[in-house]
Amino acid sequence: MKDLLFLALNNLKRRRLRSWLTMIGIFIGIMAVVSLISIGQGLQESISEQFETLGTDTITVIGKAGIIVSPVASELSSFPLTEKDVEIIRKVNGVDMASPFLIKSLEIEFKKEKQAVLVSGIVPDEYNKIFESSMDFDRGRQLEKNDKKKLVIGYNTANKDFGKAINVGSSVKINGETFEIIGILKKMGTPDDSSIIMTLDDLRELSGEERIISMIFIKAKTGTNVTEVAERIENKLKDYRNEKKSDEPKTFAVSTSEQLLQAFSNVFGIVNAVLVGIAAISLLVGGVGIMNTMYTAVLERTREIGTLKAIGAKNSDVLLLFLFESGLLGLVGGAIGIALGMGISKGAEYIAAAALGTGLLKASFNWMLVAGALFFSFAIGALSGVMPAIQASRLKPVDALRWE
Repeated sequence: MKDLLFLALNNLKRRRLRSWLTMIGIFIGIMAVVSLISIGQGLQESISEQFETLGTDTITVIGKAGIIVSPVASELSSFPLTEKDVEIIRKVNGVDMASPFLIKSLEIEFKKEKQAVLVSGIVPDEYNKIFESSMDFDRGRQLEKNDKKKLVIGYNTANKDFGKAINVGSSVKINGETFEIIGILKKMGTPDDSSIIMTLDDLRELSGEERIISMIFIKAKTGTNVTEVAERIENKLKDYRNEKKSDEPKTFAVSTSEQLLQAFSNVFGIVNAVLVGIAAISLLVGGVGIMNTMYTAVLERTREIGTLKAIGAKNSDVLLLFLFESGLLGLVGGAIGIALGMGISKGAEYIAAAALGTGLLKASFNWMLVAGALFFSFAIGALSGVMPAIQASRLKPVDALRWE
């Protein structure tokens, strides 16, 4: 076995150019698989970390308008979310607190530079308690109950979104009203880096919106089953909105952090499967290339096969020799593909961090991915060489020695 392995290696070395050309299809396919899966896994892990900061006891109610489910859907709905919904939710068994949340597109001006931005309105005491673990400040402080005309802004809003940096104590104008910056959030690598947060009362005054809210954030009591609390909230809101309990909610959507995370995981699973399927086409092409090379090798080395058999090599020895060669082509191609795939995914991570300022796009590698890619590439190579190897092993020594 050892002799056959060394003989296979020497045969590949003698045909370096052909070996490299044969491996191209394999390492391109493995490179695509490794880079795409590692980026997908890294992105999934980053999003999971974001959800962990929200806590497993958080429930969200979002407006719904037809197939649209988003914070802005509440305004489009014929039955939008209002403070009445918040009051109903607060009375549900298992609810610790419920906080309204409003989003509006407004114009902000700083140093004569104007931009249209999304501004969030919160009830400070409630919001801070629900999301206290996810709000880290670079400078300044949180909004408080009695704050008036004060803002908390994201890292990018303070440092990148405008021509000049905004600091704590700076003043900006929103829809012509002057606001003071009291806090700047740390960089998180998420859309929150471009956030602008004010009190709900201030945002209502600016926008003229007195009734509608975009979302409701809910914190379940410690020790309660969050899924059951979410179901009770859904049933109470259905009663209020005269919707059948057996049907899906028509004007709102209730979701827990775990449900949102599961939805993201399902989407990533489908995307990864599609990407791996596309990359598998390249592996199939690489397998055909190996098969073609091995058939050519059988024809070129017919006399060599005859000599091996004449000095005592068995059919199984010849079969193993060609299987080793095809398997090694796949294995080496796979190793190169893994290295290139890691390099590409790490490069994508670096570019995303440098150019986009996001930490969400990360490359994640584990031993199962590397081992699986190596095994798969070896298996593709070996299977592609089965038919040529069988053909080689069945050659008769006398006929093979006469071959020209």
